[in-house]
Amino acid sequence: MAYDKIVIPSEGARISVREGKLLVPDHPILLFIEGDGIGPDITRASMRIWDAAVQKVYGGQRKVAWAEIYAGEKAFNTYGDYFPQESLAAIREFYVGIKGPLTTPVGGGFRSLNVALRLELDLYACVRPVRWFPNVPSPVRHPEKVDVVIFRENTEDVYAGIEYKAGSPENEKLARFLREEMGAHFFEGAGIGIKPMSAFGTKRLVRKAIRYAIEYGRKSVTFVHKGNIQKFTEGAFRNWGYELAKEEFGDITITEDELWQAPYNGQAPAGKIVIKDRIADIMFQMMLLRPDEFDVIATPNLNGDYLSDAVAAQVGGVGIAPGSNIGDHMAVFEATHGTAPKYSNLDKVNPGSLLLSGVMMLDYIGWKEAGQAIIEAYVKTVEQGIVTYDFARQMQGATEVKTSEFASAIIANL
Repeated sequence: MAYDKIVIPSEGARISVREGKLLVPDHPILLFIEGDGIGPDITRASMRIWDAAVQKVYGGQRKVAWAEIYAGEKAFNTYGDYFPQESLAAIREFYVGIKGPLTTPVGGGFRSLNVALRLELDLYACVRPVRWFPNVPSPVRHPEKVDVVIFRENTEDVYAGIEYKAGSPENEKLARFLREEMGAHFFEGAGIGIKPMSAFGTKRLVRKAIRYAIEYGRKSVTFVHKGNIQKFTEGAFRNWGYELAKEEFGDITITEDELWQAPYNGQAPAGKIVIKDRIADIMFQMMLLRPDEFDVIATPNLNGDYLSDAVAAQVGGVGIAPGSNIGDHMAVFEATHGTAPKYSNLDKVNPGSLLLSGVMMLDYIGWKEAGQAIIEAYVKTVEQGIVTYDFARQMQGATEVKTSEFASAIIANL
């Protein structure tokens, strides 16, 4: 289609879908949103590394054709709209992109652009791999025991945005219905939010999590929920998850209950993925005390939001935590931290979150070798003590460098 502000590079080719699979050309058009605040700094640095790795690994046979699309403050300055329809149309056409952090005011103003993007494009799985890289400063004794991939449902739960302001006509109408028709009891003047969770939304997330476990040789999938209290939403999430595992993957999965019965007696048989569940509050404790008992995690939206950031803190923080929002085919990878406006244009911050999200993107399009090369160069650079300020202040003998200099060091280590 024709675009007004977006420039599509003539040297690139579109990614397409055939028989349910992505077909990626050697010169794919990939989209990027620069982001607000520190977005431009970390995007520039990361793009240099991604391009250098692709060139190094594939010797020029493969190359990304980048197309910039807009959201956030730059979109407002370009279109007069923080979330232009043209950008959504581009993602629908080209399938894969990556974005820097976007501004969202707290308590007012426009709704979260990140949430809107996920809902508009039905990017129902927020995928957050969390692992420790050698020499990265951590607040826990054994960060090397953390190696989980969190699949957070992205479109339902309280994040569906079905809420009504206290005192509004809509709120009063709903409150009256809940009290008079449903017998509900709650304080006058309460804001009201609705928490929808469905079998459809749950099962497609769990399906993606189990397929990931199969593809990457993971040993278990754990459902994290608050079903002991919220029985018909989060409790249903748990039950629907077990149903899906049995219905579609019964030949390669085994429940934790079955595992502790004869003849297994706690020993998972070869080729089987263990399906288990944990209450959300206990899961936070267990990820601190026994993180190596968990592998792939599937969780409703709000639990996943908390858990993914909390676990990331164990391996160095959200500043180096990658993430993605994935639908059936479309995928938008993202920095998982905020815009940090006080550091805007200072060439100062760690680009790790966006950089490693780009590694996920390279894996997603099948260019795993380039992604692995970046990880190895990143580990080597940190081992050499060449780091940005956030790591330098926690490491003895480190050399503090700028964002752009950190990128140059990684490229030199490719």
